[in-house]
Amino acid sequence: MLVQPFINYNFPRGWYLTSSPIITANWKAPGSEQWTVPMGGGGGRAFRLGSQAINVQMQALGNVARPHDAGDWTLRVQFQLLFPK
Repeated sequence: MLVQPFINYNFPRGWYLTSSPIITANWKAPGSEQWTVPMGGGGGRAFRLGSQAINVQMQALGNVARPHDAGDWTLRVQFQLLFPK
């Protein structure tokens, strides 16, 4: 199972706060090893570089529930080229 809620709060001039954790469950794993539940967030900005629209964001998420061999946290850096009509 995979669930990814998106929460965004927009500020002027393209800045925003965001949280989009990827919550997973492996139903075949032993009880305490089934869930990965990250919590946290970050921020980003949508802007233009010349005529190209760009979105850049960074999020830091700590795993409050995780399998034994999973990491304690995740750092997500995202760079998107946007092509609006």
